Amino acid sequence: MNPVTAVPAAESADALRHFSTRLAFETDADDVAAALALGDGAVAVIDARSPDAHAAGHLPGALNLARPFAEADVAALGDALLVVYCWGPGCNGATKAARELAALGRPVKEMLGGFEYWVREGHPVEGAESGTLEPDDTGLVRVRGAVSCLC
Repeated sequence: MNPVTAVPAAESADALRHFSTRLAFETDADDVAAALALGDGAVAVIDARSPDAHAAGHLPGALNLARPFAEADVAALGDALLVVYCWGPGCNGATKAARELAALGRPVKEMLGGFEYWVREGHPVEGAESGTLEPDDTGLVRVRGAVSCLC
């Protein structure tokens, strides 16, 4: 039996709703890079990792706000769509931060793949250790000389 076709695909209308809904909640590193390159302020990026991880390396302009988020700090971001990220696919810090921001009434998306995929895809990084972040021979990202999640 074919494992892909064993369960029939959804009807087109159902698939359209499903994938449209996913895109309302998620974005990826390339789309965030393109949005930041526009420089129009439509997107504000929030790093959900620890202050130490943020200081070591982060997306250009990404903020690392204390949690739980203070309403005043979030309000100071204006009307921008908030995009949150954590270390990578195995970390749910961005999901938790997005939930918290949504509870404050803010539009928010989670960046799939997190910081790991941002670095893997060759996007620019700011921070004290930015020159030591690199994909390893498996394609994963690590700090040169260390194996750490930096979460």
